[in-house]
Amino acid sequence: MRKLYFLLPGTDAKFTCGGLFAELKTLSIAQNICDAEVVTYRQREPNKLFLDDVLKASSLEDVIFVVSWGFDVPKLAPSLKSHNVIYHAHSAGYGFKLPASIPIITVSRNTMGYWGQLAPNSLIYYLPNQISDEFTNLDITRDIDVLVQARKSSSYLIKDLIPALQEKCNVYIVESFVKDLTSLFNRAKVYLYDSAEYWALQGVTEGFGLQPLEAMACGCHVFSSLNNGLSDFLDPGFNCYKIAGYSKEYDMERILKVTATEQPFNLSQDFLTEYRLDNITRRLQVILSELNEFFDHKQKYPGNIPDFSNIRLTQLKIQQVLSKVKKKLK
Repeated sequence: MRKLYFLLPGTDAKFTCGGLFAELKTLSIAQNICDAEVVTYRQREPNKLFLDDVLKASSLEDVIFVVSWGFDVPKLAPSLKSHNVIYHAHSAGYGFKLPASIPIITVSRNTMGYWGQLAPNSLIYYLPNQISDEFTNLDITRDIDVLVQARKSSSYLIKDLIPALQEKCNVYIVESFVKDLTSLFNRAKVYLYDSAEYWALQGVTEGFGLQPLEAMACGCHVFSSLNNGLSDFLDPGFNCYKIAGYSKEYDMERILKVTATEQPFNLSQDFLTEYRLDNITRRLQVILSELNEFFDHKQKYPGNIPDFSNIRLTQLKIQQVLSKVKKKLK
């Protein structure tokens, strides 16, 4: 198998986010299958390769570059066009297109559908983010009624719903990075997550939505928005509740009813199997095997399937209209 270079702008505190952690976790899984390491491209870091230096190598045929930082892909992809490149797609909606020579691995079926329409001739695969085994119900006392993280939360949640809930129950608001989320999720009865407004303001989508699924795995009842990647696994009425449902009063009524039951949420282990390490490792093994075969093929043959260019779509629409006119004239 070819070696994987995971391209990241950097790995220190200034780049800390869910996407970085997810990418580093994917790197760790890949290292159980083939050689893989981080290559930074915005800043040099000790003991890590830097992209400008890597590109000076005389031969990179046995290397695959994995790009993932959505806002940087439009610049990175052209500079790597003569090499083997994979786009590891988290969020969608950045507005760029990719040639069929760049396969796409998506973290959610929602993102897979986005690229399935936008890049019909590209190889596209589904590889969900991993939910670590540490996220499990520890059966401990739940002393937090409602848990919410301020980051990504809607103004409605922070300014309206949370203050009203604080008058009725014990609300814990996380306003900074927490290393041990497992403990917090196991202490909480209800977890609130409302990210639709945040992502609408960003102009891109919720790629996966790790925290609601991690909370569910720990026995939390989840009240969440259903935007984008969250729709992969959230199913209101069956494994979660839709947040911001019609009125603040209705949200409060439902949340307080759940906190009063004292019964933790029980998520089937079979449901979680899709997101656990063993399954993701098996999927990545299959995907990488196919992609190595594809890059072997690409060295010998050019792509030749017409794409959905604006010119081609216009031509097809004209042909469609002419075909309808001919049928009417017959």
